[in-house]
Amino acid sequence: MAIAVSPMELLRPESDLARLITGAGQVDLLTACEDGPAGAERAVTSYLDYPDYDYDGGDDDGDDDDGDDGGPDDLAGTPPVLPAPADDVLAGVARLDLPDLQLHRLGLRTPLGPDAEADLVAALSELIGFDPEPGVYCLAPVPAPGDPSRSVIVRAAQRVAQVYGLPVLRYRCLELSVVANPA
Repeated sequence: MAIAVSPMELLRPESDLARLITGAGQVDLLTACEDGPAGAERAVTSYLDYPDYDYDGGDDDGDDDDGDDGGPDDLAGTPPVLPAPADDVLAGVARLDLPDLQLHRLGLRTPLGPDAEADLVAALSELIGFDPEPGVYCLAPVPAPGDPSRSVIVRAAQRVAQVYGLPVLRYRCLELSVVANPA
């Protein structure tokens, strides 16, 4: 089981997290936040995104010929099932060729505050289960006192590790490591 602030900790070149996951067997990675600007929201598809779709089945009188008023219980007004937007994170994870990696994304807002710790502990507990098998480790980032989001992640990982009696391994993060500069 592993935890990261964002997928970038896994996907960046020469990621310490990716290196430690490689060959580790089954790994559940929980990412707390999505990459992007602080406060960025995920795009939500709405009816307004598809103005040409005929939501009432073709007739323009508002009645769909089944005798009712086309109200909320009427399935004829259901929007189409749309394909999910391209997900750069999932594509990046697929390129890493880590077949035993399961990615779990909470999508919390950054920066993480102390109130997010309970959500992280609950999510990690769900991943670990009631009684973890022998050989389960908690892989968490190296503490960074100047980074409030990372501090919340580290505290949540420490709490879970203590409760479940798991050994904790640490990985270096982007800010703490040096990536070779191509000459």
